[in-house]
Amino acid sequence: MGRGRVLIVDDEPSILTTLKKALSLEGYEVDVAGGVGVAQERFAKKSYDVALLDVALPDGNGIELLEQLRAAGEELQVIMMSGHATVDVAVRATRLGALDFLEKPISTDRLLVVLENTLRLIRAEHAAEELRREAGHFEELIGGGRAMRELSDQILRAARAAASVLLTGERGTGKELVARAIHRASPRAKGPLEKLNCAAVPSDLIESELFGHEAGAFTGATRQRRGKFERAHGGTLFLDEVGDMPLGMQAKLLRVLQEQEVERVGGSETLKVDVRVVAATNKDLVAACQSGEFRADLFDRLNVLPLELPPLRARREDIPTLAHHFLELAAKSNARPGVSLSDDAVEALCRHSFPGNVRELRNLIERLVILAPDDRITGGDVARSLGTSPSPTTTGLFRPGVPFRVLVDDAERTILEEAMAHHGGQMAATARTLGLERSHLYKKAKALGLRGATPEEES
Repeated sequence: MGRGRVLIVDDEPSILTTLKKALSLEGYEVDVAGGVGVAQERFAKKSYDVALLDVALPDGNGIELLEQLRAAGEELQVIMMSGHATVDVAVRATRLGALDFLEKPISTDRLLVVLENTLRLIRAEHAAEELRREAGHFEELIGGGRAMRELSDQILRAARAAASVLLTGERGTGKELVARAIHRASPRAKGPLEKLNCAAVPSDLIESELFGHEAGAFTGATRQRRGKFERAHGGTLFLDEVGDMPLGMQAKLLRVLQEQEVERVGGSETLKVDVRVVAATNKDLVAACQSGEFRADLFDRLNVLPLELPPLRARREDIPTLAHHFLELAAKSNARPGVSLSDDAVEALCRHSFPGNVRELRNLIERLVILAPDDRITGGDVARSLGTSPSPTTTGLFRPGVPFRVLVDDAERTILEEAMAHHGGQMAATARTLGLERSHLYKKAKALGLRGATPEEES
């Protein structure tokens, strides 16, 4: 795996030979073209990070080629070269987005410095774009309750390790955000973070998405494409909804994880990759293994470091903090700077079970900000938005559209949480108060996703 892909376009064979040798020795993957026509063929079949373009070429002009690249939407960086360029040519190239202009004869040392700075810029732009896409979403990990403190500790421990991580939990609990946090806290933080939603890619294309393909490998494959594993080299690959990956693809993924080698679809070259995989699912993969829907050996490979994300109902103490934060964001984006939450609105939010977890809370807050008739959002506004009755005579336990079993579980969970908190997490005392067998309480707490036994109690 090279430091970057470079195409050199020049009509002087000696320059092509010299520059290709110098850059290859520095770890770059280098192709050459002696004119515009050959360069166009190269661009049609392969993607590059940087192109070195001579201005004067036998079958055209480097500036015109640059114009064509920009018109085609090519995002690579371009460095122009010339032995007799005028100021007007240099200005035109710069306006077209050329990053630098090198005079011939080319200094190899100067070129290496320019290339390194160019690739640094590319990485910075990718990071900036990533941050722009993620802006406003990191708050889903906000919370100072016990569950979030434990999760933060687990993230840091997982980040320091090199092994695969399997994130489990209900939808909307922030699995992608945790994967990103693991990457950024890891020694691979300066490397790329690539993501693939296994449920969103058609089964006949997922192999190409993961491993890449060569030009002509299948109908529509008009140019070579690097897959997620190649792009994630030196960094992290996040496989979301991995439980939805087709069985045939699971076997190929297992081989790559074991060998750290990939082959592009339609190709024969074996490429070594250095990738740390973080996978996520909201499915019960143990049951899927038992039913034959998921490979047990792949599960073992992915589940080296299991990390379960708590649902929002298991960390209700974080709901007020999250609600006010989402309110601030929604008020800003919807031009309602004076909107606020009343105390009874916060209480109503804390009573809700949020089967959609943090994602549901965020969407609910934005809906309230948009639809609330006054700047002060009330408990009645929350109840109407949730489809529940705001009447103070109701307990809030019944919610239209929510199955009876879910309602009962929520009620039991609330009772156990309050009882365990009253006894400081001591399960024996909690069991005595509730008149339950201690073993039954443990089973019930585990089934409801509660934690609270002190070390002394467990020993």
